[in-house]
Amino acid sequence: MGKTKTRKPQKGLVFDDVWAMFQETDRIVKETARRQEETDRQMKETDRKISKLGSRIGQLIEHFAASNITEKFRTFGYHFTQISRNHSIEDEQGQFLAEIDLLLENGDCAMVVEVKSLLTRTDVKEHKKRLETFRTYSDKRNDKRRFAGAMAAALINKDARIYALENGMYIVEQTGDTVRIEAPEKPLFW
Repeated sequence: MGKTKTRKPQKGLVFDDVWAMFQETDRIVKETARRQEETDRQMKETDRKISKLGSRIGQLIEHFAASNITEKFRTFGYHFTQISRNHSIEDEQGQFLAEIDLLLENGDCAMVVEVKSLLTRTDVKEHKKRLETFRTYSDKRNDKRRFAGAMAAALINKDARIYALENGMYIVEQTGDTVRIEAPEKPLFW
């Protein structure tokens, strides 16, 4: 008779081991998801607080820019009799077109002022579009006043300053408890 070989059981993973690993992985995935949800919640709260702070900073900069701005523009021959903040314009269907941070007005001319904490070249480009929108809006209402543009900011990027001035806009800059206005060589009107 021949010899039969008996097989030794292989050492390896058995169902219970695999099931335990699956359960541990599932627990880790669920814990990671819970932590991610908490992180997302905290980030949303932080974003909300930063947005609120940014809004307050914007209001503060608008306040500083508005203080004695009409007197400062008198040195350039503008005699504004009215100033309004956060002036919105809508089309005939009530759709929002643009918002103007500061609007200085008299019977013949209006100064459309955009206020930023840090002025960039992109801000100047957007304000040019805003001025064009305001001109189109005003033409539809038979408002023939001339509109000049100004950029006001607490901090001004050098490139943005040059770009704004080259595009005929005034620069309104906070200097202590007052504002300083820099005029372009050739002011443009929309």
